[in-house]
Order: sequence, then C-alpha cells, then structure tokens
Amino acid sequence: MVVAEQQHRGGGFNPPEPTTKGGPDYGRFIDAVRTLQDHARAVDAPDAVITEAADLLDKVSALLSPFDADEWESPSGRRMDLPMRGNILTVPMSARKTDEGRIQGSARFARFHLGRNGAVHGGCLGMLFDSVLGLTSSVLTGGPYQRTAYLKIDYRHVVPIEKELQFDAGIDRVDGRKIFVSGRLTDGDTLLTEADALFVRLKPGQP
Repeated sequence: MVVAEQQHRGGGFNPPEPTTKGGPDYGRFIDAVRTLQDHARAVDAPDAVITEAADLLDKVSALLSPFDADEWESPSGRRMDLPMRGNILTVPMSARKTDEGRIQGSARFARFHLGRNGAVHGGCLGMLFDSVLGLTSSVLTGGPYQRTAYLKIDYRHVVPIEKELQFDAGIDRVDGRKIFVSGRLTDGDTLLTEADALFVRLKPGQP
C-alpha cells in the first residue's frame, strides 16, 4: 500500500484521473443504485417481496464482488462525463463559477437523505457543504491538494427533501496554507443553512 501511495502526487491524496471505465451504462448503473437507496428508505412491501429483493441484491453483489478495485482503479469519482464524476457517495448537485468569482449551483436531496418529518438529515447537509465548500476552495484558488480542517454548520430552517435548492459560496480570506470559505443553502428567498469551513493546502507528499 505504501508503494502504491508513493505513485501519486500529494501523498495518498490525488485529483482523479479521467477514465471511460464502466462503459456507456455506468451512469445508468449509478442512477439505479441511487434509486434503490430511495426505495430502501421508502418501501413498505410484503415479506415475500422483500425476500425476493434481498435474493436479487445478493445476486448483484455476487456478480460485482470479483471486480472490486482500489480507489485509484475504480471509475467511481473519475468519470468526468457524469454528474458528480459518477461518485455514489456525494449529494447530487451542479455548480458553476460566476463572473464575480463565486461558486453557485443547485442540489436536490432524495428520499435516501431523509431525517425525520420531511427534513433532510443533518449529516447529509454536512456532506453537501463539505463538497460545495471544498469545490469552492479548490476552484477559486487553483489548488487541488487540500483537506478539510473544520466545517461549521448553522441550521436556520428545515431543509426539504425532493426539491431543487440553491447554494452560493465564496472565499472569505486566505492566510498562508489556510483557506477560509463560507456558503449558504436557500430555497428561493428562504435561508435554510449556512456554513463556514477551513481548508488547508497540503505540503508536498502530505496524505
């Protein structure tokens, strides 16, 4: 493992190298897994249906398991032609750099991200902001080798699932290797959540 990590710049932390692995149906595969996650949270099916579904999933896992690869070989996170680079972990979103030097975009939480009573689980908001603010820090400073030092979230309003929401983020200041970033998530004119974070540029070879 140590030898493998030495092959990547920035220690074990390296920007993904684009790939076409997974073929033309990899995006459909990822979408199907996301849909399955939503069903797993929502379904209230007869026992026999759940048993049949579990059997099918066991078969799918058996089909895929011989092909598990490490993070440097798997197409997950490296399919630049797909939303979120084909990464099943991240909250689906789209983002762009504005003329004012900020990052803006939209995100949509699914049934899978439900906490209680129609609200997004707070931890899922943390995942979204880590992605959004990390992207903001990387894109606006041009430095890919960074890690999160802290992430603080203020929950201002209940965040709904299954609705397109808007985010806006920017860099507050830079102090040496430290990059201070903040952003907000809104539903129209309603402020839902605010967050600020510190990202630290990695030293050469730092994992």
